[in-house]
Amino acid sequence: MTVLTTAKAPGRPSGALPPAARRARRRGAALGLLAWVAGLLFCVPALWMLLTSLHSEPDAATSPPSLAAPLTLDGYRAFFGAEPWAPLLNSLMASVFSTLLVLLLALPAAYALSIRRVEKWTDVMFFFLSTKMLPVIAGLLPVYLFAKNSGLLDNIWLLVLLYTSMNLPIAVWMLQSFLADVPVSIIEAARVDGARLPTVLARVIAPVTAPGIAATALICTIFSWNEMLFARVLTGVRAETAPVFLTSFVTSQGLFLAQMCAASVVVSLPVLAAGFAAQDKLVQGLSLGAVK
Repeated sequence: MTVLTTAKAPGRPSGALPPAARRARRRGAALGLLAWVAGLLFCVPALWMLLTSLHSEPDAATSPPSLAAPLTLDGYRAFFGAEPWAPLLNSLMASVFSTLLVLLLALPAAYALSIRRVEKWTDVMFFFLSTKMLPVIAGLLPVYLFAKNSGLLDNIWLLVLLYTSMNLPIAVWMLQSFLADVPVSIIEAARVDGARLPTVLARVIAPVTAPGIAATALICTIFSWNEMLFARVLTGVRAETAPVFLTSFVTSQGLFLAQMCAASVVVSLPVLAAGFAAQDKLVQGLSLGAVK
């Protein structure tokens, strides 16, 4: 009977990696450690804000701040005692309704620019991009005069229209790149079966590009939720949003730092919750088209 033996490489212990593999492993470990350090640095401001929100106003105002200061929920009690429900509801309405309008308008536009391409579609894409080149504050006065003359000041639906127009170019650009990866064969098969454009968009394209649509919706929601310039100028009492409500903690008596940090934590929670809930869709959507 013949016994087969495996010859060992001369001068190399059993199970040892070659030098190139060891260098690649050390390089990967160093890059992983660097990524963790960078991630923790990005989290430091948020963690510091959370810690400050749990301090009393005198402890939060010390310089340098004291990490060993006693913890308290006074900042959160002051925030909820100021009745923030109306501003939070206004921000929710403006974000959700504007995002829905953006998706309803951007999906057919992206379809026309990626699958059923119109003539000079690159010029159309550049036009959408050029609308973001104008500084937002440059259009503040015309928008204010329009709102004043049309009686739309302090109206939440004006913010819905503004946020829709602000986020529409971004949504078209994102969805166009996602729809460009959709196989044309499945769309042609649906059209052969008699499906019209609304059916194709709702039952064929939307399920295939669900991660991209989710990523676009989440980004538009975040932009709408965090917008403050137009909301600060165009709203008063009825349509006040959550970012504008945060400025109420800066008074003539001073800056209530602990209360503002507590309010910032609460206002940030809906966006964080939406991000965690759609995390897998967001990662898939943002990575679509990255690997061909």
